Amino acid sequence: MESPSQGLFFGGRRSSVVPLVYQSFDWAHGTYVGATMNSETTAAASGKRGVLRADPFAMKPFLGYHAGNHLNHWLNVGAKGDATKIPKIFHVNWFRKSINGNFLWPGFGENIRVLKWIFERCDNAEAIADVTPIGYVPKIQSIDRTGLNIDEETMKELLRVDETDWLSDFPRHKEFFSTLGNKLPDGISKQMDAQYQRLIASKSGRTSLH
Repeated sequence: MESPSQGLFFGGRRSSVVPLVYQSFDWAHGTYVGATMNSETTAAASGKRGVLRADPFAMKPFLGYHAGNHLNHWLNVGAKGDATKIPKIFHVNWFRKSINGNFLWPGFGENIRVLKWIFERCDNAEAIADVTPIGYVPKIQSIDRTGLNIDEETMKELLRVDETDWLSDFPRHKEFFSTLGNKLPDGISKQMDAQYQRLIASKSGRTSLH
């Protein structure tokens, strides 16, 4: 008998804004997370480095049909699935940089430390995350740093969620969604509005995030 998948994750390339790892609130929110991914280009990919481009599900060049239909399919999968069994959705970002332009996370084999947190979340270890406007973010002590030369201040920056930075991303999201026309699912528009309101509430000091 095959074991069902407990989780899946997307990976984007962002030097700022997006934390090292976070978990969506649920499947529909996770679909929105995938839909609003922006990645910074590399010279190999486009001839220009560091330009943000919409990259839904980290596979924009490989979508075989209309992106709006693709998003609707994802939402339908969640709507038809058992909420207690459907996989949890995560986003990882190995590429966050310091103000000096240095990568904050060592990457490569050390990424298993982040995957360990993801596995623990899939086992419903609710106590090892903070609730933020964008989803569940690890507590600093939740990422195993044994033998790793990363101090607490660096971890704070890796996991930081700045409401102003995230709000600045919304014009890009709206610009991409406008290209989908009437095929943009209502469920995605609702998720965008909900995330916007959570960010505004958090920025103003109100505590209702989810």
